[in-house]
Amino acid sequence: MIHYDPLMTHRDPPGARRRVLCAAAVAALMAALAGDSIAQAPTAPASGESPVYNIELIVFRVAAGAGSSEDWTVPPPGPPRGGEGGDNAAGAAVIGRFVGAIPPAQFQLNDLKARLGASGAYQPIAHVAWSQTASSWGSRAGFTLPRLGVNVPGLSGLVYLERGSFLHLGVSLKYAPDTRGPAYAFHELRRVRFFERNYYDHPAFGAIALVTPVQGARPAGR
Repeated sequence: MIHYDPLMTHRDPPGARRRVLCAAAVAALMAALAGDSIAQAPTAPASGESPVYNIELIVFRVAAGAGSSEDWTVPPPGPPRGGEGGDNAAGAAVIGRFVGAIPPAQFQLNDLKARLGASGAYQPIAHVAWSQTASSWGSRAGFTLPRLGVNVPGLSGLVYLERGSFLHLGVSLKYAPDTRGPAYAFHELRRVRFFERNYYDHPAFGAIALVTPVQGARPAGR
């Protein structure tokens, strides 16, 4: 029996070429902002608690190419272990704790969001930020989008932050822009480094995330 491992490379699904082009276009926008300073206002956690991380997430839809004949509804190889069942995963040694929402005045990706919208090829549909502790590696214990403050019609899923030897951020999203039309989904888990933008892609929609430590904040690139 073959088990899906989100860390392993899988065969490209139909539409892979278009997906690469989409990723390259967004990557170009992100590179244009690479020199921007990203500094998060530190808020120290209480003594003895697990490290707290700030996560900022932009979800966007692809406005260009909607008339393509390619089947973008082909599902990814499989959902992350633990599924999309809510805020906890049974048997996890440590479950991440939601600390609180970050107000829009402290968002760090506003310029990137504006660039996406101005491009004409992408339409941001959600922008949110929050603080949390990390779950144990492999637990797939995340927070649903409504728990994070995202209430966009047709958009559902969860985001999970895990810490083992390294820090990883997983995004499992489903988007059905029209209740009578197709639904799209992707599940990706990425190792993340502080102050680096991470792109999670799909031909029809995608997400960009930024993870920063609550303590010891510094500008990007140092």
